[in-house]
Amino acid sequence: MKAPKILPWVANKTGIREELALKLWRRAAGEAEAMTGCNDSSDYYRLAVERFIDLAEAEGNCSLVRDTPSVTCVFWLWRHQNRISSMNLVAVQNVVRLWQTGVNKVLRVATHSV
Repeated sequence: MKAPKILPWVANKTGIREELALKLWRRAAGEAEAMTGCNDSSDYYRLAVERFIDLAEAEGNCSLVRDTPSVTCVFWLWRHQNRISSMNLVAVQNVVRLWQTGVNKVLRVATHSV
């Protein structure tokens, strides 16, 4: 699998070289493939990126003395991006439920509550 386009950004934010980031990506991709059993599913990619970010942060914190004392949390940014993107799915699910309720009322379909 090709390296993700966020690799240089993560390398820069965690303070590691891009060559090291590529090695960490390959390691994370291998571990994700071992866990999922394939290398083309969304679970594989999610696990690979999460593991890569964990490895990059750990390597950056261990091997680099930062100029500024602030610690960046790349993993938090990745989780936040996933939450924002999943909100679209929640909105669509709510619209479909509303639409289904309206159709059921028009067609007078009785639903049984559990």
